[in-house]
Amino acid sequence: MHLLLLEDDIDLGQAVVDHLEAAGHAVQWMKRVAQAEAWLTGEAAIELALFDLQLPDGDATELLRRRRAVGDRRPVLVLTARDQISDRIRGLQAGADDYLVKPFDLDELLARIEAVARRSGSVAPPTLQADALKLDFAACRAWRSGEEVLLTAMEWALLARLASRPGQLWSRSALEQAVYTQAGRGEADSNTVEVLISRLRRKLGAGTIRTQRGLGYRFEAGA
Repeated sequence: MHLLLLEDDIDLGQAVVDHLEAAGHAVQWMKRVAQAEAWLTGEAAIELALFDLQLPDGDATELLRRRRAVGDRRPVLVLTARDQISDRIRGLQAGADDYLVKPFDLDELLARIEAVARRSGSVAPPTLQADALKLDFAACRAWRSGEEVLLTAMEWALLARLASRPGQLWSRSALEQAVYTQAGRGEADSNTVEVLISRLRRKLGAGTIRTQRGLGYRFEAGA
């Protein structure tokens, strides 16, 4: 999944990012409420957010209230040192989907993320059948008209991100981060996404991935 982490503690934030990326997630790490709000407003590819509550520039509870007020229903897991019942209730009433008190175990955090994602429908199905195309997300394999299509790690990472939500528009930056996190590579070249999409279209069919000029790309399940 493509996650947003709002956390100003450098050591904790880095540990969370490392653990989640090792589990195959793409993580956008923000340290200020204003940064997170700008990213959530402009980046639809974020699937789940992790919020520390008390940040140097404000309380993330108010950010959560604002996102819910404008109809943003993406799941949010609150991470905070506040362990009073009243604080937990306040976060949940603001729209949080779950609550984890610091210090926490990183494996428990991962399990909580997966549980919240399942409840919200953010997890991709184990397989996807789209006309002649079949994808197995667990095995990282693809078939076209019954014949297996051989894909590189980067091609699969891009395809899996697009196909996790057929019809959703994904920005180029979101796809770059997904590809380089899941495929275990470093920084992205400027034309990596375009090259990979061109290859996938040749292998899977020209209509499988649609371009919305200036905005991004989407996977067409019925193409």
